[in-house]
Amino acid sequence: MRDLFLHRDLIWHLVQRDLRVRYRRSTLGLLWTMLQPLLMMLILHVVFSHAFRVELYSYPVYALAGILFWNFFSQSIVASMNSLRGNAAILSKLPVPKAAFPVATVISGVVNLALAMVPLLAILIVTGHPLSWALLFLPVSILLAGLFTLGAGLLLSPLAVFFSDVVELVTVMLTLCMYLTPIFYPMSIVPDQFRWLVRFNPIRSILEVFRDPIYFGKIPPPQHLAVCAVVALVALAIGALAFRRSSDRIPFYI
Repeated sequence: MRDLFLHRDLIWHLVQRDLRVRYRRSTLGLLWTMLQPLLMMLILHVVFSHAFRVELYSYPVYALAGILFWNFFSQSIVASMNSLRGNAAILSKLPVPKAAFPVATVISGVVNLALAMVPLLAILIVTGHPLSWALLFLPVSILLAGLFTLGAGLLLSPLAVFFSDVVELVTVMLTLCMYLTPIFYPMSIVPDQFRWLVRFNPIRSILEVFRDPIYFGKIPPPQHLAVCAVVALVALAIGALAFRRSSDRIPFYI
């Protein structure tokens, strides 16, 4: 933490660079951050709104909140795994903390998530969904999601350096996790014999802390919030410990 704080200017530079590079060849630029989840929500609305009309009201808001969370989580994980190899030139020449690179990718993901909240607010207004004071709780939700994602990124980024197939494997696993997380479907449609897979999915817990202020207009219950905080901090501790124990070997593999 001390090294990261001392190199905070480097982290901020990496965040700015990631944001510029991501949209360098895009005509719409940062607007694509807002349009992509909106288009995905429209597709899901056309496909699933009638199927879930009994279980869910205001399906566009439900789906868009889930899409925004999942885009942040999955894109940040993949970017974290590629961050060390992508910055091999800097790592081989400068004595910088290696954790700065996955940290910067998660921070840039948070910035993109904040920008993507603009179309979500527009959907809330257009659909007449109630605007609650619970929306002010979203920074806490995003913080928990960021800590959980950073922990996963720190855990996986060294593995992606040591074993090149890890990125492809994790990408497949992320697809599986997406279907085990109620992003675009309600929990009520999951058969009883498989419901435990969704209930004990830690990603689902973090998602609900993010979605509750948006869709239900309420702050998550204290017990659920405490569980999510523990999950996020444990994930961060495990990821940080694994990264620290592997960091000395990283320069020999990039």
